[in-house]
Amino acid sequence: MTGGAGRGGGRLPGPGRGLGDAAAGERTASAAAAVGCGAGPSAPAAGGNGATCLTHCDGTDTKAEVPLIMSSIKSFSDHTQCGRLEVHLVGGFSDDRQLSQKLTHQLLKLNDREENENHFPIIYGIAVNIKTAEIYRASFHDRGPEEQLRAARALAGGPMISIYDAKTEQLRIGPYSWTPFPHVDFWLQQDDKQILENLSTSPLAEPPHFVEHIRSTLMFLKKFPSPANILFPGNKALLYKKNEDGLWEKISPGS
Repeated sequence: MTGGAGRGGGRLPGPGRGLGDAAAGERTASAAAAVGCGAGPSAPAAGGNGATCLTHCDGTDTKAEVPLIMSSIKSFSDHTQCGRLEVHLVGGFSDDRQLSQKLTHQLLKLNDREENENHFPIIYGIAVNIKTAEIYRASFHDRGPEEQLRAARALAGGPMISIYDAKTEQLRIGPYSWTPFPHVDFWLQQDDKQILENLSTSPLAEPPHFVEHIRSTLMFLKKFPSPANILFPGNKALLYKKNEDGLWEKISPGS
């Protein structure tokens, strides 16, 4: 690991393992990734301290190197009671020896925990406070309006879309269309293990409600094999806006 931290670029403290200098780091880019880390908002004027660390990680000891980066940045933030760290990964490609892939995997494993020889993510979800730009760990008990409808569209193969209109501050859901879900009765007859193994990308790491959620979504798809006009009268979107209590409320188009 090589790099520097500070407002003016002081040397990053640490044992100095890894590549000897920045030039050497550039020559071995196939086996490395550059990690950029900043404390607080990106500019001092926005409330942060402006400290930045640029580090070249070569995989020597990633687990030890990342805490060094964090501690170096935080050393400039003694006066700061709150804020955020911004992290950017740059570099790496599909090299012949797949060393870049291995290093990126090491960095991603920082969000990994092991239990009974099985791996699970440490953080399952995050949220952003749009007023303060704070990013924080979160779980969601209320998933918003028309949850089953939105989940059915996703399970039926719908691509990622945005349903929030920032200009009108409204949720705009649909209109959606999908074809009948193949073999829906077969899947509804399967036990929990079969659903986990076949309808999840990470069966061992799913939260407890996953199977129940999938079954409920499959039932919805069975009930509504084609949603047009039935779920979207006049083939129009369903609109929601927050009321004075901060709760989503269904509204009529044009209101």
